Amino acid sequence: MCGIVGVVSTAPVNQLIYDALLLLQHRGQDAAGIVTQQERKFFMHKAKGMVKDVFRTRNMRALPGNVGLGQVRYPTAGNASSEEEAQPFYVNAPFGIVMVHNGNLTNAKQLRSELAETDHRHTNTESDSEVLLNVLAHEIGRASSGAPLKTEDVFQAVRAVHKRIKGSYAVIALIAGYGLLAFRDPFGIRPLCIGKGADGTHMLASESVALEGTLHQFERDVAPGEAVFISNDGTVHSEQCSDKSELHPCVFEYVYLARPDSTMDGISVYQARLNMGETLAKRVVSVVPPNEIDAVIPIPESSRPSAMQLAQLLGIPYREGFVKNRYVGRTFIMPGQGARKKSVRQKLNAIGSEFKGRNVLLVDDSIVRGTTSKEIVQMARDAGANKVYLASAAPPVRHPNVYGIDMPTRTELVAYGRTVEEIRQVIGCDALIYQDVDAMKQAVGKINTAVQGFEASCFDGVYITGDISDEEVTALNEGRNRGAEEEQEDTSRLSLPNAQEN
Repeated sequence: MCGIVGVVSTAPVNQLIYDALLLLQHRGQDAAGIVTQQERKFFMHKAKGMVKDVFRTRNMRALPGNVGLGQVRYPTAGNASSEEEAQPFYVNAPFGIVMVHNGNLTNAKQLRSELAETDHRHTNTESDSEVLLNVLAHEIGRASSGAPLKTEDVFQAVRAVHKRIKGSYAVIALIAGYGLLAFRDPFGIRPLCIGKGADGTHMLASESVALEGTLHQFERDVAPGEAVFISNDGTVHSEQCSDKSELHPCVFEYVYLARPDSTMDGISVYQARLNMGETLAKRVVSVVPPNEIDAVIPIPESSRPSAMQLAQLLGIPYREGFVKNRYVGRTFIMPGQGARKKSVRQKLNAIGSEFKGRNVLLVDDSIVRGTTSKEIVQMARDAGANKVYLASAAPPVRHPNVYGIDMPTRTELVAYGRTVEEIRQVIGCDALIYQDVDAMKQAVGKINTAVQGFEASCFDGVYITGDISDEEVTALNEGRNRGAEEEQEDTSRLSLPNAQEN
């Protein structure tokens, strides 16, 4: 998962892109980068780290120009520890192109061979984004045939890109001397929207909050398979470039990834989470009688809307029982289980008065590895809870994700190969309630009936692009370099600068 932004303006854009990246920081914390263009020259700065740490005053001064793009990165492919794989990526031919990408290519290995053997283009990293950039550059070169680039050439190139690459991708690219290009995969798995400022500035971004937070009016989402080209004079061109396109956004965006104040593909993230709380309430009633629950307590932060709606519908007091330390850094390799438990408790602290002598229902947005859930349940018991029930606003995560979410391999997933009762025993709660897959899809989908379905492979095992087999999932996971997080416990989400904190 990553956050991307692109801007075409008549004024300097470095500060605007920086501000937009801060609003997208929840989508990636490993690296950040900005590139601007002045005349035909690109100016770039990128590094590992958070936006506020990567960009100092001297770096911002070295980013002149009225056109630019940026990215915050959370790696899901390639080498997580390599600073070279921070984006944007650059190629000098044809014309000079820089690009940022949110998503994950599922046929990157095949494309890398094609680039070397047929297209005669060199890639220098393990990043699938560099592969995508070189495919795009090659197709732009073919479409323009050595002549000055025309708008129809750009769209012809995107059509060819759609036919060659598979997976999920939201892309923004700058073509030196010509303008800004953005396009989205034919299933619309990863989000991308466009807006306009009062001064005529055009902005594209992963989430609407980046537009609204920088005083740009949200105009619309980029359609699946669509390409948008904004020339340097600010003229906007758009065209459908996929032979077949269907809107199947990633449902995990609404479960956890996106900020609650964003709207993506006509669906309010906040309303989606309220709706998930409503359907979860029906599941809770079937497992635990409401009169046996004294309080509903969310596990910060993304589960709050679902927990509030659930509590209201069941007539149970909603309480804040955990305080999150927002200043603890991310957790990497822990030397032992004792250190792992300590790290969870550094990030969350229980308010004893909300637990002592009570039967509490803890609500989380999802359960992945289960190690954090297990420790949080124990924290509630240590704080004096009589019984601890746990409800997940999402269904069991039983399958890896190959479309741009850092989801563990099957064997790391607590729900893989286990029944709900077996998962409950692992976590140690008195009752475990999961959301139903179909109920989740209906809860989110009813907000915008134009959405044709959802990419929900981590829950239902259905890979929407139709090119993923069990063997390919295994190969993709084996090829993934998770860097320092190879042994990481499931506490990273507790330390991310979540949507409510930005």
